Amino acid sequence: MTARSDIPFDPNRSDFAAFDTRTREIFRVTIDFFESRGKRWLKQQDRDRVWYSEFLDLVKREGVFATFLTPAAEADGNPDKRWDTARNAMYSEILGFYGMQYWYVWQVTILGLGPIWQSTNAVARKKAAALLDSGEIFAFGLSEQDHGADVYSTDMVLKPAAEGYLANGGKYYIGNGNKAAMVSVFGRRADKPIIDSADLDRRRPEQDFEGYLFFATDSQHPNYRLRKNVVDGQMYVAAFDLENYPVSAQDILHEGKAAFTAAINTVNIGKFNLGFGAIGACEHAMYEATTHAENRILFGQKVTDFPQIRRMLADGYARLVGMKLYSERAIDYMRSAGPDDRRYLLFNAIEKMNVTREGEKIITLLADTIAARAFESDVYFTMALLGVTGLPRLEGTVHVNMALSLKFMQNYMFGAADAGLAALTVLPVGRAPRSVVHVLSGGLRAAGSAVADSPVAQYIRPLRPLLKELPQVPTRRDAVNDDFLFDQGPSSGLAKIRFGDWQSVLRRASAVPNVAVFLDQALALQTLLAAAGPSVAQQRDVDFLLAVGEMFTLIPYSQLILEQAGIEGIDADLIDQLFEVLVADMSRHATALHCHPSATAAQQQRALDVLARPVSDDGRRDRVVAMVRGLAGRYEMAP
Repeated sequence: MTARSDIPFDPNRSDFAAFDTRTREIFRVTIDFFESRGKRWLKQQDRDRVWYSEFLDLVKREGVFATFLTPAAEADGNPDKRWDTARNAMYSEILGFYGMQYWYVWQVTILGLGPIWQSTNAVARKKAAALLDSGEIFAFGLSEQDHGADVYSTDMVLKPAAEGYLANGGKYYIGNGNKAAMVSVFGRRADKPIIDSADLDRRRPEQDFEGYLFFATDSQHPNYRLRKNVVDGQMYVAAFDLENYPVSAQDILHEGKAAFTAAINTVNIGKFNLGFGAIGACEHAMYEATTHAENRILFGQKVTDFPQIRRMLADGYARLVGMKLYSERAIDYMRSAGPDDRRYLLFNAIEKMNVTREGEKIITLLADTIAARAFESDVYFTMALLGVTGLPRLEGTVHVNMALSLKFMQNYMFGAADAGLAALTVLPVGRAPRSVVHVLSGGLRAAGSAVADSPVAQYIRPLRPLLKELPQVPTRRDAVNDDFLFDQGPSSGLAKIRFGDWQSVLRRASAVPNVAVFLDQALALQTLLAAAGPSVAQQRDVDFLLAVGEMFTLIPYSQLILEQAGIEGIDADLIDQLFEVLVADMSRHATALHCHPSATAAQQQRALDVLARPVSDDGRRDRVVAMVRGLAGRYEMAP
């Protein structure tokens, strides 16, 4: 989150002008903390797995978490305290820039606070605010070793006792579980039935959920038994057991279905930060890699003059700019969300899933650029290699987030103007030649658009809800509390969420050659979904849906990239280079669908329609490579 997405974050040059004075002070004191200690210290702390008490002393002394993670409602009138997604995202980027372990203690504190800030338990909320003021950290006790994401089967059991409950059971992979002043723990009552997680398809009455609850614990309580750190690293990712842990009414955060809602919404809030952590790590790695490659001479020429290195640097830089553009715009949708506009749920899942995986691709490209240097003991890069690899696998796997994204596919891909494409479901076009389908689908789109724009559209019942204009989403860097995040409500009704017109966004940018190619691919995917969409059986085949989802999610990803590129006025060369990469990505995913063993003959044929060759331009690539090479020597962490 720098002033422009085409310039990587530079700790020595960023002025954070979009933020208020207190926020800028915290950003700067955090940067000074790391820069004053230097890279040798950073690496030594990482290598020796030193618990980050020095960083937490800074957090306490400067009131970092208290300022950034206390909602305005609990701020006791302090105007600097608020939950502000924009500045929290920037802080995630800064911490990712210096080391994912520092990002992690912040991230897990956010997760631990989620159920508390959503709770109606005023005592617990007041306690959490006071603990933040004291510099404490928090934890989120949801996962278990035996059950993973299957929270219905939790073995954290609370038995009724004279003054509440006694909790017994274990939790696993709980960040900050060694020191957290409050651990938000998910469990179930022993005197209530457990939900069979193998039978989740049917709608269940509220009473089926009444045995589940969230409650707060203290990691320093004698009945809280810390077992071990399950990872090798500075962060402490705990396995712990509760043994007859006393739970009173004041410790209960949520009961019944509200406990599940709190869990889902907490993850919705927390997973947004993963993409920004990845951005920070990639930016630091980009500086190291370009500086090394630019200054290395092999066979009489600079490494950055080798054709394969030029390609990898151009593609990696373009992907990084894409990550930043998407993420900047996703902030606006997140902060503008409300009960009647929940588009952020799709964009949030993509932030977690696509942006973090883009980070993996970038780190791989950069590692291939600098080869063995990526593994040497005196570079930050080794920390980025491990840290960025972990991000796609936190806060719900890629598969979980892809499944969530697919719930929005129908409403996102088809608007009122696309109603004519419904004819493809009955016309025998599944295996027709590409040219025939292209002409036919174009005519149907034109007819549908004409109907949608006519007065008669208001009298066509299925079109009526699609005709309502959605609010424009402005840039949101205003210093206000994001109230809705802790008042999201139940996660039902996803199929009713409506989206804006993605086609118009792509068309406005289609003067850029590869954006035009990508638009054709997106329209071909839309035709595929109309003419040969997933069958009932395929909709239960997660592996097949992943193949479809990989193509689908590239479209909202590109939409937000182009929206933000327009806001920032990003150079057309960079956008063209980025979409050259995205066109190739879309073609690769289309090939995967074509080759999928579950794909029908019609799906195989229409998947080939999505295949396209990017527009190559040597001059444009040279100009982008020059941009990347300009990063060499721009930033190097203090030794």
